[in-house]
Amino acid sequence: QVQLVESGGGLVQAGGSLRLSCAASGSIFSINDMGWYRQAPGKQRELVAAITSGGRTNYADSVKGRFTISRDNAKNTVYLQMNSLKPEDTAVYYCRCRVVITDYWGQGTQVTVSS
Repeated sequence: QVQLVESGGGLVQAGGSLRLSCAASGSIFSINDMGWYRQAPGKQRELVAAITSGGRTNYADSVKGRFTISRDNAKNTVYLQMNSLKPEDTAVYYCRCRVVITDYWGQGTQVTVSS
C-alpha cells in the first residue's frame, strides 16, 4: 500500500505564496507521474499541474506562469510552488501519484486566498 501525506496549505492574502508538498511512502519501486488537483466548493475536481518521471510538466491555463510543479525522486515527493495567488485559487488541493498502473491520492489540503 502507498500513502501520500500532504502539507503546506493555509490561509494567505491575494498576491501571496504557498508551497505544497506531498510525500509518498510504502511499497514504491517507481512513480510514473505525479500531479496536483483542486476542488472548489460546488465545482468539479480539476487538474492543476502534472509532472512525468522524465520531468515533463503540464499546467492548467488558469495557473500557468504562477504555479510550478517539481519532484524529488530520491524522496518520492512532489511540490507545488504557488505564487501570485488569487481568491479564485481557493480550493482543497489533492496530490496524486501513479505507481505502475495504480493511482494513489492524498488526503487533501485546504488553500484559502483572501481578497
